[in-house]
Amino acid sequence: MKKITLLISLLFVVTHFGFAQKHHVLTQRQQAAVVDQWLQERIETILPELMDRADLDMWILISREYNEDPVIRTFLPGTWHAARRRTMLVMYKSPGSSEVETLAVARYDVGKSFKKAWDPEGQPDQWKALIDLIVERNPNKIGLNTSGSYGHADGLNLTEYNQFMKYLPDDFHDKVTSAEKLAVGWLETRTPSEMATYRHIQSIANSIIQEGLSEAVITPGVTTTEDVQWWYRERIKELKLDTWFHPTVDIQRADEGSKEHLRSFAVNPDAQVIMPGDMLHIDFGITYLRLNTDTQQLAYVLKPGENEVPKYLVDAFKVGNRLQDILTSQFKTGRTGNEILRETRRIMESEGIKGSIYSHPLGTHGHASGPTIGMWDNQGDTPGAGDYPLYPNTAYAIELNAVVYVEEWNKDVRVMLEEGAFFDGEKVIYFNGRQSEIMPIPRSQFYLKN
Repeated sequence: MKKITLLISLLFVVTHFGFAQKHHVLTQRQQAAVVDQWLQERIETILPELMDRADLDMWILISREYNEDPVIRTFLPGTWHAARRRTMLVMYKSPGSSEVETLAVARYDVGKSFKKAWDPEGQPDQWKALIDLIVERNPNKIGLNTSGSYGHADGLNLTEYNQFMKYLPDDFHDKVTSAEKLAVGWLETRTPSEMATYRHIQSIANSIIQEGLSEAVITPGVTTTEDVQWWYRERIKELKLDTWFHPTVDIQRADEGSKEHLRSFAVNPDAQVIMPGDMLHIDFGITYLRLNTDTQQLAYVLKPGENEVPKYLVDAFKVGNRLQDILTSQFKTGRTGNEILRETRRIMESEGIKGSIYSHPLGTHGHASGPTIGMWDNQGDTPGAGDYPLYPNTAYAIELNAVVYVEEWNKDVRVMLEEGAFFDGEKVIYFNGRQSEIMPIPRSQFYLKN
């Protein structure tokens, strides 16, 4: 008996030690090198095609320090955290060319990708230098980041726009147009290198989630949901990672007085002490190499005498997985987010599944650019972003909930799930698989089942 107990203890230690040790996180210097390498690869391999698709031969980004266009941040080198003074980036694809010329009308080179194209000594007026460059190339269409549908693509502020139009010759004004389609395409499209790494990033996020929702962190009757949330924040910093939102941990329980399953997503849950019999839900994301994850998973705190998650919760969870399958089966190139939502809802209703769909693009922003597929507070069409079509080589947070009546609890349970995934043009592939069963707490009970 002592040997069995020792073995269980050793397995427990090894399992939880592995959370921190099995994933390699690059140093800051290494991360900067990867960011720069990826940027050049993106400029060379996807930008020319995206400019052709958007029917733009010139794209201009203008930002002042600490008031950055969301897009310009994705063009800055790994050692830059903000634009410097006024930074102007110009991308030009001449007729018939397969390459994009990248220039910086700035006092410095902007990394290795944008070479300085302004001599302040010879031409003190930065705006005049920009206009000279435009006139010399004489583009057919000049794209600026203005958009009514996407905040990401609406980064040119009014001051910069007015100055630009003031300096631009009158006969060029008709050439100015919104770069919304190009900006969204640039933000949403992933390269093979990025996708190869996204699986690794998601596996790091999953491991942190599993560690936090375990007996390594949670002592039932003592630990609160707020304790776990702040543990996640500290753990992210310990691993030299970042996050783009504060994690949420909340509880659903058998107590009929608990109305957590009815809570609006606009209201953060109050801190609660975690008890046996609770089903825990986490919403969690990390930022690494300028890519973001967004994940929601479930765990269950075993009651005395229980060695596994109760079957009624297991069955409820399967409904959530089924809803994921319905949604991802509707991803078809060219379909809009609204069309995907409508067809998904038609099928789920025909199968008697209650719930909501609120999936979104994922990438250089957590809530990224691309087709919106439902909103938690709107299960109808989303004008603008919902009308945007689905393109290959794009990433998504497959986010939804299934509402299942659990007789043993005499109320509905909301199975809230979210997993990062990639659409390759034909099918949806989860970055690092998906949760297929509720995590038990403690996990060590697995070794006692037989």
